[in-house]
Amino acid sequence: MAHLQPPGKLKIYLGYAAGVGKTYQMLEEAHQMKRQGRDVVIGYFEPHGRKDTIAQSEGLETVSRRKADYRGSLFEEMDTDAILARHPQVCVVDEFPHTNVPGSPRTKRWQDVQALLEAGIDVLTTMNIQHLESLNDQVWQITGVRVRETIPDWVMQQADQVVMVDLTPRALLNRLARGVVYPPDKARKAIEHFFQESTLVALRELALRQTAHEVEIRQVDYESPGFQTFPGDEEPGDVPRQVNDRILIHVTADPSTAMLIRRGKRVADYLHADCFAVAVSKAGDPPDEVVDRHLNFARNLHIEARVLQGADVARTLVEFARLNGVTHLFLARPSHKQAPSWLGGSLLQQVVRLAQDMQVIIVADRSRVQQ
Repeated sequence: MAHLQPPGKLKIYLGYAAGVGKTYQMLEEAHQMKRQGRDVVIGYFEPHGRKDTIAQSEGLETVSRRKADYRGSLFEEMDTDAILARHPQVCVVDEFPHTNVPGSPRTKRWQDVQALLEAGIDVLTTMNIQHLESLNDQVWQITGVRVRETIPDWVMQQADQVVMVDLTPRALLNRLARGVVYPPDKARKAIEHFFQESTLVALRELALRQTAHEVEIRQVDYESPGFQTFPGDEEPGDVPRQVNDRILIHVTADPSTAMLIRRGKRVADYLHADCFAVAVSKAGDPPDEVVDRHLNFARNLHIEARVLQGADVARTLVEFARLNGVTHLFLARPSHKQAPSWLGGSLLQQVVRLAQDMQVIIVADRSRVQQ
């Protein structure tokens, strides 16, 4: 019988902004592992011109990058195949959320890392909190920037260890002013936009909260069956829940659906609950193209997606929820242009009336409020 290679272990160094010291800390651990006799290589390292970080990489073997031509320009990516052929015990991979140049064997660097882990290689990697998919809307509300490179929450949850590299916002701004993080011209622009102290304070709080959650879900649950409460998040709070919670997210063609899916998934992760993403289509009609895209987005987050057939959307949703033991039903708050209140009331009113044995959670799209 062939010997099965045990998967490698993944350790994520989490920060809330560039310059807090994630890469430096990662390289410091790589040196410590090397001193302990482990075979360590750098698979990808992005120094950003930071002298201290560059110096920290010295003395570690680096696997050459793969060069890729795209539209007449030359790009350098991590050479995953070369790392697999070299097969070290430990590989250092900077910038976990990176999107590879089109034409690469894998779309995302986290997928490259998965290939290394499957080959039994331990990986140390770095990322910032704003790249976690379920926090995309909150980060946009805090920073005004819609982050495009994201990592599904399940990828972080599969990490063996998540360590936050912390630095106070005031200390980070001091590093920025001294030119440690960016050159002077880029540093000035950063301070005017993303690196405002209030923004950094809010992002740091998100990172601290997420790190605490990651520690919690990795601990053995010694609690007796019964009731628990939500962690201190801005999602529905302080609500007692039974251990067997199940969440249903209503999927429509409305643009706010992506936000709703992220919010529902985040709450499901906190509750360790099963999660469904459900669209309702009139009998015989294929799903709308936008609805189909939202369902695929849900599947990418490891949410079970379904399309139900039924003329009465509210009744179809609630009947499915009841049959599947759903305890929390997530719906987007309708805009003023949607759903007149005559003919039995809006969809929201109908669901609330029919689902009195469930918690119906109406999630507002804050982007609409700010327009």
